Amino acid sequence: MSRLEAIDGSNWETFVGSPWAVLMLGKTDCEHCIGYTEELQGFLGADRTYGDVRFGKMLLDKGGLASFKRANPWLADVDVLPYTLIYRAGAKLAEFAGGGLPRLQARLDRLRAEATASPAGRPSSSTSIE
Repeated sequence: MSRLEAIDGSNWETFVGSPWAVLMLGKTDCEHCIGYTEELQGFLGADRTYGDVRFGKMLLDKGGLASFKRANPWLADVDVLPYTLIYRAGAKLAEFAGGGLPRLQARLDRLRAEATASPAGRPSSSTSIE
């Protein structure tokens, strides 16, 4: 079973509400998205560090995403795919355009360290766009 979950209009809210979630946005005909998906799948197959993090992929050119698009009006301004978001308990903590495991790992490590150091491990309200 792949740890990279298919996220769509029926499960996105539960997914982003997870304690930790990484959501990759892409399209079916996006070559960079396909490459990043392959990179993520290979990484997740061997990963032992991020077992508490859910990883998902949402294809924006598939139907049934009206509720996600209404809840995320910033999506209309995204012009580079893949686009990666990191959520903690429903709060968007970080986002970045493009792929790259080192970038993703660096952000996840930083955010998880901050969560461990913050009072009661609560997510902060800041969002980083890098």
